[in-house]
Amino acid sequence: MSVYASPQTSPLSRPRTRILLSVMLAILVTVLGSSATASAAASRHTVKPTVVLVHGAFADASSWNKVVARLQGAGYPVIAPANPLRDLMGDSAYLSSIVSTIDGPVILVGHSYGGAVISNAATGHPNVKALVFIAAFAPEEAESALDLTGKFPGSQLPTSLITRPYPLPGGGPGTDAYIDPAKFRAAFAADLPARDTTLMAATQRPAALAALASPSGPPAWKTIPSWYLVAGADQAIPAAAQRFMAERAGARTSEVREASHVIMISRPDATTALITAAARATS
Repeated sequence: MSVYASPQTSPLSRPRTRILLSVMLAILVTVLGSSATASAAASRHTVKPTVVLVHGAFADASSWNKVVARLQGAGYPVIAPANPLRDLMGDSAYLSSIVSTIDGPVILVGHSYGGAVISNAATGHPNVKALVFIAAFAPEEAESALDLTGKFPGSQLPTSLITRPYPLPGGGPGTDAYIDPAKFRAAFAADLPARDTTLMAATQRPAALAALASPSGPPAWKTIPSWYLVAGADQAIPAAAQRFMAERAGARTSEVREASHVIMISRPDATTALITAAARATS
Protein backbone atom coordinates (compact mmCIF):
# COMPACT_ATOMS: atom_id res chain seq x y z
CA MET A 1 0.00 0.00 0.00
CA SER A 2 1.42 3.39 -0.95
CA VAL A 3 1.10 6.55 1.10
CA TYR A 4 0.53 9.80 -0.77
CA ALA A 5 0.59 13.23 0.89
CA SER A 6 -1.40 15.77 -1.00
CA PRO A 7 0.30 19.14 -1.52
CA GLN A 8 -2.65 20.75 0.22
CA THR A 9 -1.78 18.87 3.41
CA SER A 10 1.81 20.30 3.66
CA PRO A 11 1.97 23.21 6.20
CA LEU A 12 4.59 25.08 4.12
CA SER A 13 2.34 25.05 1.07
CA ARG A 14 -0.46 26.98 2.75
CA PRO A 15 -0.66 30.60 1.49
CA ARG A 16 -1.06 32.09 4.97
CA THR A 17 2.00 30.25 6.25
CA ARG A 18 4.12 31.35 3.27
CA ILE A 19 3.13 34.99 3.83
CA LEU A 20 3.98 34.79 7.52
CA LEU A 21 7.41 33.27 6.78
CA SER A 22 8.15 35.99 4.21
CA VAL A 23 7.27 38.73 6.71
CA MET A 24 9.44 37.15 9.41
CA LEU A 25 12.35 36.80 6.99
CA ALA A 26 12.06 40.48 5.96
CA ILE A 27 12.01 41.57 9.61
CA LEU A 28 15.09 39.44 10.37
CA VAL A 29 17.03 40.90 7.43
CA THR A 30 16.12 44.45 8.51
CA VAL A 31 17.12 43.87 12.13
CA LEU A 32 20.44 42.25 11.20
CA GLY A 33 21.22 45.03 8.73
CA SER A 34 20.43 47.75 11.28
CA SER A 35 22.52 45.98 13.89
CA ALA A 36 25.51 45.73 11.55
CA THR A 37 25.20 49.42 10.61
CA ALA A 38 24.97 50.48 14.25
CA SER A 39 27.95 48.29 15.14
CA ALA A 40 30.05 49.80 12.35
CA ALA A 41 29.07 53.34 13.40
CA ALA A 42 29.91 52.60 17.02
CA SER A 43 33.27 51.18 15.98
CA ARG A 44 34.10 54.30 14.00
CA HIS A 45 33.03 56.53 16.90
CA THR A 46 35.22 54.75 19.44
CA VAL A 47 38.43 54.95 17.38
CA LYS A 48 40.66 57.45 19.17
CA PRO A 49 43.24 59.54 17.35
CA THR A 50 46.94 58.94 17.85
CA VAL A 51 48.46 61.68 19.97
CA VAL A 52 51.99 62.67 18.93
CA LEU A 53 53.85 64.61 21.65
CA VAL A 54 56.81 66.72 20.55
CA HIS A 55 59.23 68.06 23.16
CA GLY A 56 61.16 71.28 22.85
CA ALA A 57 64.66 72.54 23.59
CA PHE A 58 66.47 71.69 26.85
CA ALA A 59 64.18 68.67 27.35
CA ASP A 60 63.54 65.20 25.96
CA ALA A 61 60.57 62.90 25.38
CA SER A 62 60.50 61.84 29.04
CA SER A 63 59.17 65.31 29.86
CA TRP A 64 55.82 63.98 28.59
CA ASN A 65 55.77 60.90 30.87
CA LYS A 66 52.96 62.09 33.15
CA VAL A 67 50.82 63.15 30.19
CA VAL A 68 51.53 59.89 28.33
CA ALA A 69 50.36 57.87 31.34
CA ARG A 70 47.10 59.82 31.53
CA LEU A 71 46.41 59.60 27.80
CA GLN A 72 47.13 55.89 27.68
CA GLY A 73 44.86 55.40 30.69
CA ALA A 74 42.09 57.08 28.69
CA GLY A 75 42.66 54.74 25.76
CA TYR A 76 44.62 57.01 23.42
CA PRO A 77 47.51 55.62 21.36
CA VAL A 78 50.54 57.84 22.01
CA ILE A 79 53.93 58.46 20.38
CA ALA A 80 56.52 60.79 21.94
CA PRO A 81 59.43 60.86 19.48
CA ALA A 82 62.86 62.34 20.06
CA ASN A 83 63.00 65.80 18.51
CA PRO A 84 66.49 66.20 16.96
CA LEU A 85 66.76 69.92 17.93
CA ARG A 86 69.24 70.52 15.09
CA ASP A 87 67.44 72.49 12.38
CA LEU A 88 63.79 73.60 12.15
CA MET A 89 63.19 72.37 8.62
CA GLY A 90 65.09 69.14 9.24
CA ASP A 91 63.35 68.53 12.58
CA SER A 92 59.98 69.21 10.92
CA ALA A 93 60.75 66.82 8.06
CA TYR A 94 61.65 64.14 10.60
CA LEU A 95 58.36 64.59 12.43
CA SER A 96 56.48 64.63 9.13
CA SER A 97 58.00 61.24 8.28
CA ILE A 98 56.67 59.86 11.56
CA VAL A 99 53.17 61.20 10.88
CA SER A 100 53.30 59.53 7.45
CA THR A 101 53.51 56.13 9.14
CA ILE A 102 50.36 56.61 11.23
CA ASP A 103 47.01 55.33 9.98
CA GLY A 104 43.97 57.26 11.11
CA PRO A 105 43.56 60.66 12.74
CA VAL A 106 46.43 62.39 14.54
CA ILE A 107 46.59 65.11 17.18
CA LEU A 108 49.95 66.90 17.08
CA VAL A 109 51.09 68.41 20.38
CA GLY A 110 54.17 70.61 20.76
CA HIS A 111 55.90 72.12 23.78
CA SER A 112 58.17 75.16 23.46
CA TYR A 113 60.27 74.83 20.28
CA GLY A 114 58.19 71.72 19.52
CA GLY A 115 55.34 74.07 18.64
CA ALA A 116 57.35 75.49 15.74
CA VAL A 117 58.08 71.93 14.61
CA ILE A 118 54.43 70.82 14.58
CA SER A 119 53.46 74.06 12.80
CA ASN A 120 55.66 73.02 9.89
CA ALA A 121 55.40 69.22 10.04
CA ALA A 122 51.58 69.08 9.83
CA THR A 123 51.51 70.56 6.33
CA GLY A 124 50.40 68.02 3.74
CA HIS A 125 48.91 65.58 6.25
CA PRO A 126 45.10 65.61 6.05
CA ASN A 127 44.93 63.11 8.92
CA VAL A 128 46.28 65.75 11.35
CA LYS A 129 43.04 66.95 12.90
CA ALA A 130 44.31 69.36 15.55
CA LEU A 131 47.41 71.21 16.72
CA VAL A 132 47.89 71.67 20.46
CA PHE A 133 50.47 74.19 21.67
CA ILE A 134 51.69 73.74 25.25
CA ALA A 135 53.55 76.92 26.27
CA ALA A 136 54.87 76.71 22.73
CA PHE A 137 56.00 78.75 19.78
CA ALA A 138 53.37 79.15 17.06
CA PRO A 139 55.36 81.17 14.52
CA GLU A 140 54.08 83.03 11.52
CA GLU A 141 55.92 82.43 8.25
CA ALA A 142 59.51 83.77 8.42
CA GLU A 143 59.42 84.14 12.23
CA SER A 144 61.87 82.24 14.43
CA ALA A 145 61.73 81.07 18.03
CA LEU A 146 64.32 83.70 18.95
CA ASP A 147 62.22 86.42 17.29
CA LEU A 148 59.19 85.49 19.36
CA THR A 149 61.16 85.13 22.61
CA GLY A 150 62.27 88.75 22.33
CA LYS A 151 58.94 90.13 21.12
CA PHE A 152 57.74 90.71 24.69
CA PRO A 153 59.79 91.40 27.85
CA GLY A 154 60.19 88.84 30.62
CA SER A 155 62.23 85.93 29.26
CA GLN A 156 65.21 84.86 31.37
CA LEU A 157 66.63 82.70 28.59
CA PRO A 158 68.84 85.32 26.91
CA THR A 159 70.86 85.74 30.12
CA SER A 160 70.72 82.07 31.15
CA LEU A 161 72.24 80.31 28.15
CA ILE A 162 75.69 78.87 27.78
CA THR A 163 77.02 77.61 24.44
CA ARG A 164 79.27 74.80 23.28
CA PRO A 165 80.60 74.18 19.78
CA TYR A 166 79.93 70.90 17.99
CA PRO A 167 81.04 69.59 14.57
CA LEU A 168 78.53 69.76 11.73
CA PRO A 169 78.17 66.64 9.52
CA GLY A 170 79.24 68.58 6.44
CA GLY A 171 82.19 70.19 8.17
CA GLY A 172 82.58 73.34 10.17
CA PRO A 173 81.31 74.13 13.66
CA GLY A 174 77.77 74.44 14.95
CA THR A 175 76.75 75.97 18.27
CA ASP A 176 74.65 74.25 20.91
CA ALA A 177 72.74 76.20 23.54
CA TYR A 178 72.22 74.91 27.09
CA ILE A 179 70.61 76.53 30.09
CA ASP A 180 73.20 77.25 32.78
CA PRO A 181 72.48 74.68 35.51
CA ALA A 182 72.73 77.43 38.14
CA LYS A 183 69.87 79.30 36.42
CA PHE A 184 67.89 76.32 35.14
CA ARG A 185 65.19 76.20 37.79
CA ALA A 186 64.41 79.94 37.75
CA ALA A 187 64.33 80.21 33.96
CA PHE A 188 62.70 76.90 33.07
CA ALA A 189 60.94 75.09 35.87
CA ALA A 190 60.40 77.31 38.91
CA ASP A 191 57.32 75.42 40.10
CA LEU A 192 59.15 72.09 40.43
CA PRO A 193 61.22 70.96 43.44
CA ALA A 194 64.94 71.77 43.29
CA ARG A 195 65.81 68.07 43.57
CA ASP A 196 63.97 67.49 40.27
CA THR A 197 65.33 70.51 38.42
CA THR A 198 68.92 69.63 39.39
CA LEU A 199 68.48 66.33 37.56
CA MET A 200 66.73 68.00 34.62
CA ALA A 201 69.56 70.50 34.24
CA ALA A 202 72.16 67.72 34.16
CA THR A 203 70.25 65.69 31.53
CA GLN A 204 68.96 68.54 29.37
CA ARG A 205 69.07 68.15 25.60
CA PRO A 206 70.76 71.15 23.98
CA ALA A 207 69.29 72.89 20.97
CA ALA A 208 71.36 74.15 18.09
CA LEU A 209 71.23 77.93 17.95
CA ALA A 210 70.57 77.51 14.22
CA ALA A 211 67.31 75.69 15.02
CA LEU A 212 66.11 78.43 17.36
CA ALA A 213 67.03 81.09 14.79
CA SER A 214 65.53 79.28 11.77
CA PRO A 215 62.60 81.06 10.08
CA SER A 216 59.37 79.11 9.94
CA GLY A 217 57.63 78.05 6.77
CA PRO A 218 53.90 78.62 6.16
CA PRO A 219 52.21 77.66 9.45
CA ALA A 220 49.72 74.80 9.55
CA TRP A 221 47.70 76.57 12.26
CA LYS A 222 46.20 78.72 9.51
CA THR A 223 44.29 75.70 8.18
CA ILE A 224 44.15 73.21 11.09
CA PRO A 225 42.13 73.85 14.29
CA SER A 226 44.40 74.82 17.18
CA TRP A 227 44.40 74.76 20.97
CA TYR A 228 46.81 76.61 23.28
CA LEU A 229 47.75 76.18 26.95
CA VAL A 230 49.36 79.33 28.37
CA ALA A 231 51.82 78.98 31.26
CA GLY A 232 51.09 82.17 33.18
CA ALA A 233 54.36 82.27 35.15
CA ASP A 234 56.61 81.20 32.28
CA GLN A 235 60.10 82.73 32.46
CA ALA A 236 61.29 81.22 29.17
CA ILE A 237 58.54 82.24 26.73
CA PRO A 238 56.74 85.21 28.30
CA ALA A 239 53.03 84.63 28.93
CA ALA A 240 52.27 87.78 26.92
CA ALA A 241 53.98 86.21 23.90
CA GLN A 242 52.00 83.02 24.38
CA ARG A 243 48.70 84.89 24.54
CA PHE A 244 49.67 86.85 21.43
CA MET A 245 50.45 83.67 19.47
CA ALA A 246 47.31 81.91 20.69
CA GLU A 247 45.07 84.80 19.67
CA ARG A 248 46.78 85.18 16.30
CA ALA A 249 46.28 81.47 15.58
CA GLY A 250 42.63 81.61 16.58
CA ALA A 251 43.36 78.90 19.14
CA ARG A 252 40.98 77.78 21.86
CA THR A 253 42.99 78.87 24.85
CA SER A 254 43.34 77.88 28.50
CA GLU A 255 45.75 79.33 31.04
CA VAL A 256 47.29 78.17 34.30
CA ARG A 257 48.47 81.35 36.02
CA GLU A 258 51.19 79.97 38.29
CA ALA A 259 52.62 77.40 35.89
CA SER A 260 56.23 77.51 34.73
CA HIS A 261 57.48 76.73 31.24
CA VAL A 262 57.36 72.97 31.90
CA ILE A 263 53.62 73.03 32.47
CA MET A 264 53.24 69.49 31.09
CA ILE A 265 55.34 68.25 34.05
CA SER A 266 53.98 70.49 36.81
CA ARG A 267 50.36 70.51 35.56
CA PRO A 268 49.85 67.22 33.69
CA ASP A 269 46.09 67.16 34.36
CA ALA A 270 45.53 70.56 32.73
CA THR A 271 47.77 69.58 29.83
CA THR A 272 45.98 66.28 29.28
CA ALA A 273 42.58 67.94 29.54
CA LEU A 274 43.37 70.34 26.71
CA ILE A 275 44.72 67.55 24.49
CA THR A 276 41.65 65.37 25.02
CA ALA A 277 39.37 68.37 24.43
CA ALA A 278 41.04 68.86 21.03
CA ALA A 279 40.67 65.16 20.28
CA ARG A 280 36.97 65.11 21.15
CA ALA A 281 36.22 68.31 19.24
CA THR A 282 37.78 67.00 16.04
CA SER A 283 36.66 63.34 16.11
